[in-house]
Amino acid sequence: MQSKATTVEQYIAELPEERQKAINELRKVIKKNLPKGFKEAMGYGMMGWSVPHSIYPAGYHCNPKDPLPFMGLASQKNSINLYHMGIYANPKLLKWFQEAHTKASPKKLDMGKSCIRYKKAEDIPYKLIGELASKMTPQEWIEMYESAFRKGSTKK
Repeated sequence: MQSKATTVEQYIAELPEERQKAINELRKVIKKNLPKGFKEAMGYGMMGWSVPHSIYPAGYHCNPKDPLPFMGLASQKNSINLYHMGIYANPKLLKWFQEAHTKASPKKLDMGKSCIRYKKAEDIPYKLIGELASKMTPQEWIEMYESAFRKGSTKK
């Protein structure tokens, strides 16, 4: 379920009221903790944070016209989804997050490769999401991205 919104504010305004509160809180905690250099914008029908072309001119290998995506946040039909490319590319970060999540939330972690799903807003461990957002700088993400995705790695 992709939005056609062109700004983050428009995206949030189009959400049901009960989702707006959780999305706004997640946005606030991410922006507070995300290292300097990432840029917030709409992409792929959701709000997100990427490494802009001014820092990484090569852009995203799938479409070099797009900045390098890092985190995304979407309100889907049945859940609020957080996408974090760092946990997909870095097994140590993934392990840390999985262990920290069991301590931060009584709910079982519902997760795909880079997607973390929360069916209920009250189950979101906001502080942990802020900590996750703080774990990787744009330069660290570029280095990891280049080694994992751009140089023929088996990860795709």
